[in-house]
Amino acid sequence: MLEALARRAAHAGWTQAAVIGAPEGSEDAAGLESLGVAVSPVLFGGDGPGLTFAVPGMSDVMPYASSRFSELDARQIDDYRNVWTRHLANVVSDFSPDLIHSNHVWLVSSIIKDAAPGVPVVTQCHATGLRQMELCPHLKGAVVAGARRNERFITLHAGHAAELTRILDIPSERVRVVGVGYREDIFCTEGRALKPPNTGEGTAPAGRVLYAGKYSSAKGVPQLLDAFARLSERRDGVTLHVAGTGAGGEADALRLRMERMAPGVVLHGEVGQPELAALMRASDTFVLPSLYEGIPLVLIEALACGCRIAATELPGVTGSIGPLVGDALSTIPMPALHGVDRLAPGAEDGFVDGIVDALEESLGRGALCDSGGKLPATVAGALEPYRWSSLFGRIAAVWDEARGGA
Repeated sequence: MLEALARRAAHAGWTQAAVIGAPEGSEDAAGLESLGVAVSPVLFGGDGPGLTFAVPGMSDVMPYASSRFSELDARQIDDYRNVWTRHLANVVSDFSPDLIHSNHVWLVSSIIKDAAPGVPVVTQCHATGLRQMELCPHLKGAVVAGARRNERFITLHAGHAAELTRILDIPSERVRVVGVGYREDIFCTEGRALKPPNTGEGTAPAGRVLYAGKYSSAKGVPQLLDAFARLSERRDGVTLHVAGTGAGGEADALRLRMERMAPGVVLHGEVGQPELAALMRASDTFVLPSLYEGIPLVLIEALACGCRIAATELPGVTGSIGPLVGDALSTIPMPALHGVDRLAPGAEDGFVDGIVDALEESLGRGALCDSGGKLPATVAGALEPYRWSSLFGRIAAVWDEARGGA
């Protein structure tokens, strides 16, 4: 997200600096620096002047070594705020920005006005900050009080906009819905291996299913594996390809389980965007049984590569994607939850059944692209607003609003 935004902004003539959180010894800045962005990281997990604990993730399960905001003690939270405030103030003093774009309605976005009181701020809500407010109610008040000082907010969809307006108690005019965007130069159908529709009788034809994301229960991975085991009994040769990774005990247990399910389950590990696009072009259906998301960008990317998609009935799926793409989407009924992203007792069997049914439906519909490799006109039209070129135009318009129309 950050690199794609920086690429478009550089193309539009913006001079940019980026302040990021990164582990000691990380090379996360390389992509941004290649675009001419001056990167100034706050370092975590080392013995230097940064923060000694691991980078806290905006989700409680991250694909790298991380800590959780809910488990940081009061001293660590104070250190976090103080280090970021000093670091931001130094960068602002050196760079003299006329606009700051921050990501996540969470701790850093709540202290920017302390470090840069005279600079307009646009904060992008990715929904994970709203989730952290539920997981860390002891931090919510300070986040709300600090973040609501920022001039503008942008969200993925109208539901998030309404929730953010309510939580921050700000006028709705300060919140703009911009959606999500995908890189159309990477995620496309060019080079896709075409397959005929699945019209055979008798034994159901095989299919290639792809999941990309973290190894975690919140993403529905345990139930996806249960569903795939059932699906394999009905479809000889069906495969589940998994791109992604995870850290911690839960991720390790899921990785071991998937390794034991070979050759039906194929692990690709963490992949870059070009590699992910290639996997999508080689797959029939992309599945996302997640229990919590905004507008899942990965579904848009999969559609752009010619995949059918199967996903949980999340608001961002049924409200933003579903009405536009027709039968390219097969939905998984949303199970009852305990808390934000955990299955309620007794909900697991029905959830697994729903994943199986959605995958059967999606694979049974055959190829999404026509014989020439083109997407249906309805799907191609639905993807147009999600191109990064379109998304950047909407974001830049909010930047101009925050700067007073300059």
